[in-house]
Amino acid sequence: MQQHKAIEEILQYTYSRPELLTLALTHSSWANEHGAEQAHNERQEFLGDAVLELCVSWELFARFPDAREGDMTRLRSRLVSTGALADLARELHLDTFLLLGKGEEGQGGRNRDTVLSDVFEAVLASVFEDGGFAAATAVVQHVFRNRWPASVGESPRKDYKTRLQEEAQRLFKDRPLYVPTGSSGPEHAKIFSVRLILPNHKEFSAQGPSLKRAEQEAARLALEALNQA
Repeated sequence: MQQHKAIEEILQYTYSRPELLTLALTHSSWANEHGAEQAHNERQEFLGDAVLELCVSWELFARFPDAREGDMTRLRSRLVSTGALADLARELHLDTFLLLGKGEEGQGGRNRDTVLSDVFEAVLASVFEDGGFAAATAVVQHVFRNRWPASVGESPRKDYKTRLQEEAQRLFKDRPLYVPTGSSGPEHAKIFSVRLILPNHKEFSAQGPSLKRAEQEAARLALEALNQA
């Protein structure tokens, strides 16, 4: 129940049928290990892929009334690519809520882009099943709020560390410092911690399944604090 409340807060959506969210977070490997047969999220992934494409297409169609089909297709492809959706799933902390089997966990499934992009699509499908297209559209608008392009010709969005370095140079004429602060957990599922120190001495701590991911998360937090995310 606490997990559901946390995700509802992240998505800014309240479920009337929370069991749909539980299903969306259930990987087939977990279902197989627990004898749950078809009680996993693969059907929702199928639905969520279509829902996401429609929601993103509608938003781009509305944002850029003069854009050509090819331009909107290019923008949509960038927004819904496997890597982009995996990064979004991590940003929303869906990786921490995902139910994985021990075998898949041991093979690094919790940090695999394909697994994470799939769980994002499944979660969106659960919103669609629960609240319809209007609810799904609202969630997409919310979680993509910092990702929508400002113009049709906008260059691909830079990663958080690059953006923070540029912003720190602009504001402070210096670059941020990243300090690894340790790791925890078993070898196959380690969690790395990092502390980010801005030139103005403000600090941000973050964790991730790799040092690189932890640094990216710390940079994202710093950018939000600087009102640049």
